[in-house]
Amino acid sequence: MPKSPLDPAARALCELDNNPPGATMGGKPLWMDYLPEVRAVLQAIREPSAKMDLAAAECGSSDVADVYRAMVDAALEEY
Repeated sequence: MPKSPLDPAARALCELDNNPPGATMGGKPLWMDYLPEVRAVLQAIREPSAKMDLAAAECGSSDVADVYRAMVDAALEEY
């Protein structure tokens, strides 16, 4: 399990730029250079949409992880 959801998001952006998964630059993993972009996206989507609110309400689970996944899935379906 990653330390933070930011890790796999930054790795995904890095790979989207056609960088190999283990790429490094200056001795550090290249994916770490994408953390500012990931933070910007998370900051921009802090407020859930109406569809996300509805997905949370209809999730039917009291498990926070299930509700979170339902809300993210709803956001991904919006476009």
